[in-house]
This record gives sequence, structure tokens and C-alpha cells, in this order.
Amino acid sequence: MITRIVGTLVELGDDWLTLRVGALDYEVLIPEFNRRQLQSRLNEEVCLHTIDYLEGNPAQGRLTPRMIGFLAPIEREFFELFCSVDGVGVKKALRAMVRPVREVATAIEDQDVKTLSSLPGIGPATAERIVAKLRRKAPKFALLVAQHERPAAEVEPDVVSETYQVLRGLGHSESDARRLLDGALASKKKFKDVQSMLVAIYDSKSSESGRDD
Repeated sequence: MITRIVGTLVELGDDWLTLRVGALDYEVLIPEFNRRQLQSRLNEEVCLHTIDYLEGNPAQGRLTPRMIGFLAPIEREFFELFCSVDGVGVKKALRAMVRPVREVATAIEDQDVKTLSSLPGIGPATAERIVAKLRRKAPKFALLVAQHERPAAEVEPDVVSETYQVLRGLGHSESDARRLLDGALASKKKFKDVQSMLVAIYDSKSSESGRDD
């Protein structure tokens, strides 16, 4: 199974791209939110984190190998989790992913069935199943994708999720905990553990309070 592919982006369609790797051209399916990110990168080198699946009807002996690509491993992981919900599957999940993973994960965490139902192919009943199955797992993706989008801070992924849990245990709401972590991730600092991240967060809060006085 191919899990990572690097090549030159030579063509970009509505839900697919062509990646040239040496003498070979690979067609890779992509979600809409990644397609938008790649529009300005034609003829540039692109790295995709991929999954493989077989499309077609096994009973009829018509199976076509397909590859789906993402710009970050965390996006691929979320997609595979999203596919695991009853009634979703690979094709529906690919069609539904028109918003960034962070937004979808936040909607799941907030039990925002209305937002989830607005995704292509996801009706209210499916949205309810998505929330029921994934709500406890969604915060990790909202946080880690935030880190991927703002890679200024040097921090291990587990430190982010563990710090989030500590902040929740200290009484911060889900949205406030995410806001505090977003600020830390944008700070260009290096965090080796949860304690160093918490110190930075609360030092920042103290500074803000001092300015408000």
C-alpha cells in the first residue's frame, strides 16, 4: 500500500490531480478543501499522504484501484475515521469534505448537527451518527490540525492533546481551551512537555490581564 507520494503537480481537476513521479503519472483523488490549497501550486513539487481502496462491485468482478491524497497525515487519519461511521464510506466522505478538517472536527465536538448536515451527501440522520461515534475523538483533530496550519511552535502532537485535557480539567470551556492552545501554537516557542506549554499559556494570560488593568 502506498502511504506517501512526492511528485510534480501537473494537472488539477474538480476532485482529482495528476502527480508526475519520474516517468509515471499518478491520478490521485483529493477532497475539496485540499484542492483549494493546491490551486496555486501547478508545476510545483507536492507531497501527499495517501490511502488506497478498491472501487466497484466485487460480485461483478469490476474493481478499480484508487488512491486518495491529503496534504497532512492528520487529515488522512481523520478521513479514515470519518469513513468508519455507518452510512458514510469512502466515496461519500470524499464528497463531504468541502471544509477543512479542523472545521468539521469542531462541528462534531460541538454537536453541531446543522453544520454537519450542510456537508454534501450528509443528511441529519447521518450527522447524528457522526456526532454519536466521533464526538469524543474530535478534539484531537481540531487541535492537531491547528498545529499543522500554524507550524511556528515546536511541539509534539501528544503534548497538544494532553494540554487540552489539563485545561479542560482546570475548568476551561472547550472553546476557551482551544483559544489558549491556538495562542501558544502561534508563539514561535518550543514546548517539550505539558508543563512548559501551560506555563507559557498562563504567563500570556497574566500579561493580558496586566494590560487590561
